[in-house]
Amino acid sequence: MVKIHPDLTTSGAGEETSSPYLTTEQETFTIWMKSLVFNTNGCTVFDSKGKIIYRVDNYNSKSCREVYLMDLSGHVLFTLRRQKFGLFKTWEGYRSSSGTAESTTKLEYFRVKNNVFQIPNKDSSSSYRVIAGSCRNDEQYCYKMVTRGSSLAIEDNCGKLLAEVKRKQSRNGLKLGDDVLTMTVESQVDHSFIIGLVLAHSLINCIL
Repeated sequence: MVKIHPDLTTSGAGEETSSPYLTTEQETFTIWMKSLVFNTNGCTVFDSKGKIIYRVDNYNSKSCREVYLMDLSGHVLFTLRRQKFGLFKTWEGYRSSSGTAESTTKLEYFRVKNNVFQIPNKDSSSSYRVIAGSCRNDEQYCYKMVTRGSSLAIEDNCGKLLAEVKRKQSRNGLKLGDDVLTMTVESQVDHSFIIGLVLAHSLINCIL
């Protein structure tokens, strides 16, 4: 059986940063679109050494209206909620201040919206608009998610690549199942934010 996370012996440790989720160099993660709770609906994210760092447990539900991104210990990092704005499918994510769903505030948030007029297919590309901001300073930042075939790229408003998600391959080049993905995050990027966007994309497309 092929492992769904990399088996690496090298360490990518860097200097401590202000956020434990901020990359100090390019990092690679493995996303398994399954919960570890009896292989039910959800998502499990491994770092490059095979350690679980994020999880989503939806149990027997799919396409829930509210989803929690948690760390391994079950502390809520983001609460994702489905919204409805006209003809657009929209998901919003709110960062938790103390690790519980009840402590989720709208101080730090992101919103992912797709265009209902796009007709994606296996070989075409489609894009999603992302707005992130903080109510502390009323600033907003724009990002874009672009799907090209089976890959997903996350870019800033200048088109700079921040992260990419695609089907995971074994060491001999064999692609694993559709539910096993590789996520590459560039340096100085909050990977908890990136995985939140990936989850929102999966929820919009009824994958999660």
